[in-house]
Amino acid sequence: MSLGLIGRNVGESVTLKMNETFAILKAKGEPVIHLGGGEPKSKAPIDAITAVASQLNTGEVRYAPADGSVDMKKAVIRYTQDNYGRKVSPKNIIVSSGAKQALMVALQAILDPQDEVLFPAPYWVSYPDMVKLCGAIPVPVVPEDGTFTPTMEDITQNVSSYTKAIIINSPNNPSGAVYPAEFIKEIVEYTEKKGIYLIMDDIYQKLVYNGVKAANPYDYVKDFSDNSKLIVINGVSKAYAMTGFRIGWAIGNTKVIKAMANIQGHQTSGPSILLQKAAIGAINGVQSSVESLRVTLENNRRVLVNHLKAFDGVHLIEPQGTFYSFADFSAFEKDSTKLSKLLLDKVRVLTVPGVEFGMEGHLRISFCGSIKDITEGMERIKWAIDPNSPNELYIGDRKLIRDWK
Repeated sequence: MSLGLIGRNVGESVTLKMNETFAILKAKGEPVIHLGGGEPKSKAPIDAITAVASQLNTGEVRYAPADGSVDMKKAVIRYTQDNYGRKVSPKNIIVSSGAKQALMVALQAILDPQDEVLFPAPYWVSYPDMVKLCGAIPVPVVPEDGTFTPTMEDITQNVSSYTKAIIINSPNNPSGAVYPAEFIKEIVEYTEKKGIYLIMDDIYQKLVYNGVKAANPYDYVKDFSDNSKLIVINGVSKAYAMTGFRIGWAIGNTKVIKAMANIQGHQTSGPSILLQKAAIGAINGVQSSVESLRVTLENNRRVLVNHLKAFDGVHLIEPQGTFYSFADFSAFEKDSTKLSKLLLDKVRVLTVPGVEFGMEGHLRISFCGSIKDITEGMERIKWAIDPNSPNELYIGDRKLIRDWK
């Protein structure tokens, strides 16, 4: 079979593959624990459910405009005003089938083949392949100081005449790092001066802990005209626990938003009018569910961090946001794919190899599940790799005896 260039060079999403693996094992009755997931377990806000039910009851579920409904754009305007202190126009907004699609059509709108796109490592698994889908070149930037927080020197050393855009994801998936306000200020000013697109992937903006606050890029923008190359991506998936609703959006200058809408119109048309109604309900409704989720995750984070700190040899930079930790297990096994497979095969715990995020030796371990799963999952991991653990482990009614190492 002959495949095209894209078909040959773009791989599957490792995180989506993990979800599929979990579902298959669960269906077989395996006692599997998913610590690699990216879905909050909270239910969607009641205002979202009520809104979508009301629309269903009308029987009127039709096509939406390619760039999103009028009411949905009004909700995004409100969200941006409330959370960023910035008033935007409907012409500055495109609503998509998830923040992922908003990011994808943004890249398609601005990139030419051989353009370069920079993003700090560790990075979300899809960034490199999304850039490749545009015929452009992904350029991961690894912080030189060994932390998860880049400096402007890290960035500028990798900028070339081919650099078209920089993607900043803070709070960061997978590390949970929240980049300092000073860095966000510097990157906004630098890209504005250089005429480089700055894409702020803010999907985890509200999920921060211990009094930390995600920096607001609009605080540092000087040019709000159609020459602005700032694109801000957000959505309802994470903070509102509405992953399956697939509604996200982008805010940018009117020219780039129009180009994005043209592309989206040919790809998928507008996002579901039904699911936009749910997103409107969530944004315009009572916001207590967001804080409730954040508090739950903050408690889960404490439990996971305590377990990770109990490992001799594991190095952890504590996450400040998102619902992920990114711990360095290289003292046990430098090959993160091999380690992740061992944990799945031996103790039925799913984690995501760090190499998929641009950093070998690490595992992404999520704390968005239940405390029971976090606790039991970490106990299984400790038994699997820590030689000081007891020789036996019970998983359900199954007794395991350590016979490897």
